[in-house]
Amino acid sequence: MSINDTVSWNAQALDEILSNDDERPVLFTNARILTMDPLIGTMTGADLLFVGSLIVGVGPGIVTAAGDDNAIVVDCTGMTIAPAVVDTVALAGGRGHRSDYVATLTPGNVTDFLVLPDELAPDVPNAVAALMTKPERVRALVATGQPVLWAGADVPGRPTAPEPGMPTAPDLTGSPRIGVWIDKNDFLYQELTADGRYDETRGGRPHAYQGRYWVDGDRIDYLDDLGFWAYGEFRGDELHHAGYVMKHS
Repeated sequence: MSINDTVSWNAQALDEILSNDDERPVLFTNARILTMDPLIGTMTGADLLFVGSLIVGVGPGIVTAAGDDNAIVVDCTGMTIAPAVVDTVALAGGRGHRSDYVATLTPGNVTDFLVLPDELAPDVPNAVAALMTKPERVRALVATGQPVLWAGADVPGRPTAPEPGMPTAPDLTGSPRIGVWIDKNDFLYQELTADGRYDETRGGRPHAYQGRYWVDGDRIDYLDDLGFWAYGEFRGDELHHAGYVMKHS
């Protein structure tokens, strides 16, 4: 493959994917696919079809319906598709049931995968190693259905990793999540304050745990003043944390 071929690899398909409203299916076709699924195994000359963030089909012959479904088609001749998220326990043979496998390229799973030249991906460990050591050779890195790398370069508008280190606690004044949360047994009281601090009363023992917290969507991360980390999740009008289910008082 020449440098010019590399730069222009399925450029039109990339434009279509980036402008897609998630209603059009996307088909990566004519690839060798390392599914990591113990039932499906490795397939050659195969297709991977996804809609939005989910894989909906894998195997040969899907391309025949691409026109009917107005699919965006990405030609992967000479390429291998491998999971972008690696289940090392499965690689070591430590999963007893197929349903226990994590991040296989199985219909119904999240669309996280790599596309690499065949010679760089004889197996999944080598494919992931190539992403780390030869990112310029990666034809595509797709995460939850969205391209992150394409033809060895960052995709415009791709997500960027958070800055390392402690984030600044935002001012949460007026947030409905500020205040005291109490579990159903009246044992745990957790107060969240607008300056990003929490204070727990447990079994009538005040200040049992205190520290900082950060909210990201429905997730809350805690850093206790003792140095350990914990987390919780807001589910509707409940706060779930460490086995406790709390309601706002």
